Amino acid sequence: MSDTTPPVDDRDRVLTPASAPEPPAEPRRRITFLQLSPLLIALVIFWMLLWGSTTPLTILTGIVLAVLVTRVLYLPRVVLAPRVNPWWFIMFLAVFFGQLVTASFQVAFQAVFARRIQKNAVITAQLHTRSDFILTSTAIAISLVPGSVVLEIDREHAILYVHVLGADSPEKIDRARATIIETERRLLRALGSRDEWEAVR
Repeated sequence: MSDTTPPVDDRDRVLTPASAPEPPAEPRRRITFLQLSPLLIALVIFWMLLWGSTTPLTILTGIVLAVLVTRVLYLPRVVLAPRVNPWWFIMFLAVFFGQLVTASFQVAFQAVFARRIQKNAVITAQLHTRSDFILTSTAIAISLVPGSVVLEIDREHAILYVHVLGADSPEKIDRARATIIETERRLLRALGSRDEWEAVR
């Protein structure tokens, strides 16, 4: 008896997951030394701050450790600022240093008159950005100002959990949250993408 099974056209054949061809792997882009240099410099500075020393030995060991960290440990690719507006970046720095000085006096006053502090608070701040660079920069700027510390970052939903000193009323909590959002807005205006800046302006 002859085989009466009709031939199967290759165009009608369904590829199973096991037989489906794998997509070509995306070639890994090699990070140049110029792209890596800001991170290396930051790591060396951080190393010197940890030791509180600027001796040649400290700088040399910092360079060695920075190279080892960037070569051995996995570092996800981070997209830095897509644009830089020098004027608004200077304005951000001016406001930031103003907040730094003002908050330093406020914390010093609260340290002297500790009985006036009724309670602190942990607040959440919903940011608008989806950029890791802006999210991290906002968290660093908030933590550097005395009286506020970023406890946790929800990277997926862009939420900061911040411990605020002396937040003993709903008005102060709202003011602290507004300060965080305004810090993000200034960073977006200076360093963020145009789409994200247009969304919050």
